[in-house]
Amino acid sequence: MPIPDFQTLMLPILQVLGDGKTYSMNELERVLAGQFQLSATELQELLPSKTQPVFKNRVAWAKTHLKAAKLIEQPGKGLSEITERGKTLLQQNPSFIGIKVLAQYPEYQEFKNGTSISPTKKNSAVEQTRTPDEIFSTAYEEIQQSLRQELLSVVKSASAQFFENLVVKLLLKMGYGGALEDAGQVTKYSGDGGIDGIIKEDKLGLDFIYIQAKKWEGVVGSPEIQKFAGALLGKQANKGVFITTSGFSTEARNYVKSINSKIVLIDGDQLARLMIEYNVGVYTKDTYEIKKIDMDFFNEE
Repeated sequence: MPIPDFQTLMLPILQVLGDGKTYSMNELERVLAGQFQLSATELQELLPSKTQPVFKNRVAWAKTHLKAAKLIEQPGKGLSEITERGKTLLQQNPSFIGIKVLAQYPEYQEFKNGTSISPTKKNSAVEQTRTPDEIFSTAYEEIQQSLRQELLSVVKSASAQFFENLVVKLLLKMGYGGALEDAGQVTKYSGDGGIDGIIKEDKLGLDFIYIQAKKWEGVVGSPEIQKFAGALLGKQANKGVFITTSGFSTEARNYVKSINSKIVLIDGDQLARLMIEYNVGVYTKDTYEIKKIDMDFFNEE
């Protein structure tokens, strides 16, 4: 079944803690996962930021809201138990506990007033079902996707020679060739057999990687990859990188799996991702730090 949103988890959490026992985060998650019949795949589903499982994140935020309303408390590191206020609320047999229910408690009102960002956003039905981490990571991924599209558009508008130089610079930033001045180069002679660049695999130059860079709009098919593989054989080489601003056909990807030569295919989207990761053609505009409490720091044992 779908992973429940953090508000839907509030009542089940309170009901689990209603037995008066103290639960660790792992114990609570295990019981809740069983109640909602979540599969292993669903439990492993990550936030858009890939930093934490969605279910774990939603349970944590549900607990945060319940704790802000003084319905549960934390008697020790990572532990949770119900309060007298929580027991009183359970005795009323609520069918659902969410932000509207918690709003009756002044402590929760204070919590919301101190954490809300925008009056219009906090009343949005969509935002009410997502945790702040989900909202932030989704917005971050949207920004990254927009950047990738814009970056690839700029790359496509550049000259073929500039693109070939860009590819070599990217591979150097990724660590190939080390810091030597002649670690990577664009081939400047005609009849290069489809080789657009050469880069040393390491600082010592024990092996070379040959590069093919295609600034294309159409899909690159297997014939182009076959030509590149033939060019590698002509150089008595077996390692190559084929980079394009477009994409590769299924036949092209299957072909590189069937040959002895090691050819890595990098399409336009992956190229943009690598350029962003290694800061090639981009710069950091803003930096946001998201911090968590270090409970080990407060451990007095």
